[in-house]
Amino acid sequence: MSITFRMPGAVLTEREHTVPLVHADPSRGMIRVFTREVAAPDGVERPYLVFLQGGPGFEASRPATPPSGWMARALADFRVLLLDQRGTGRSTPVGPVLPGESASDQGEYLTHFRADSIVRDLELIRAELGVDRWSLLGQSFGGFTSLTYLSLAPEGLREVLITGGLAPISNRPVDDIYAATWQRVREANERFHDRYPGDRDRLRAILNRLDAEDVRLPSGDRLTSRRFRQVGMWLGSSSGFERLHQLLELPFGSPAFLHDAQAASGWERNPIYATLHESSYADGQATRWSARRLAPEDAVRGDLLGAEHVFPWMWDDYAGLRAHRRAAELLAEHRWPSLYDVERLARNDVPVAATVYVDDVYVERAFAEETARRVRGLRAWVTNEYAHDGVRADGERILGRLLDLVRGRA
Repeated sequence: MSITFRMPGAVLTEREHTVPLVHADPSRGMIRVFTREVAAPDGVERPYLVFLQGGPGFEASRPATPPSGWMARALADFRVLLLDQRGTGRSTPVGPVLPGESASDQGEYLTHFRADSIVRDLELIRAELGVDRWSLLGQSFGGFTSLTYLSLAPEGLREVLITGGLAPISNRPVDDIYAATWQRVREANERFHDRYPGDRDRLRAILNRLDAEDVRLPSGDRLTSRRFRQVGMWLGSSSGFERLHQLLELPFGSPAFLHDAQAASGWERNPIYATLHESSYADGQATRWSARRLAPEDAVRGDLLGAEHVFPWMWDDYAGLRAHRRAAELLAEHRWPSLYDVERLARNDVPVAATVYVDDVYVERAFAEETARRVRGLRAWVTNEYAHDGVRADGERILGRLLDLVRGRA
């Protein structure tokens, strides 16, 4: 089923696709996956560029009117396919535990929402649309998924563009990854306090008051100091230092302060973001709450702000996560299958270009560069001009540069 709309500067075609929950066993039932095709008014027959969103657990970005940024650049060469990855957006949602459903049942269900399943969904959609090969643009987790695509079904790909998403691919211990991310976020904390030296005292005062007082958010949840430390998520984005400074300067406990503190993270809007986050790095291993085990003392009791670090206590402090608590505990002990075929990537013949951001708080530069060397033919652009979200901050330039690299023009 498809529906077509027109808006200034673009033609939109929306489709719902039916895919197996478990690709290896379609008898387990079917789920719905939603896509939205975006084309320039004169470009409805252009080749496809599939956009893979960050996450896991977030739907594709919605097109602006008129299209701008990376989307505007993409529409000059492509029609763009926006995928609401399974469990997100208009695809079949992952909800709370159903009556009669055990935590182990829910945990097993959630094992089918990783990158390997997303790739197999796309292969069914590609066949349904009659596409021989298409191009990929993968941001962050979408880049991880692109590497899985190159491992599982490279015959469906014309070219691959990756922004801030070169995952470790050689069964690197997940503890190595989280040790590196803690070091990167510590460096980001110091850069922030160098820019706004008065904010360290403000931050410490806020954390002390949250330990001493029962402060309630508009949702009714208590704003704990450990929850507040997660505003460090902003330190990885282009405008994040300013957003954090603007929060810290607000009067403590004011409606504006509480509203912005509640909105600082997206954990509850899409619960699988938290529940499946560490699994993104679990290439043939269990994670066993790696971010918590590797957390430095001042990230637990001091003033070090964390980033994309998941802790077991989140399923207490965030009401929107509580229904997944037991499943999250089980998945932390689950030994996940490998996502990447290192030998196949070493023989890769699909053109690939990728950004590697020097100060990326979320994806360790050293591991990204190691992956770049292991994927045959990958051309890397190592830059300190952008944070992790560079494609959102300056997408037209970044996409243009990657297209030049992948096509041998730079």
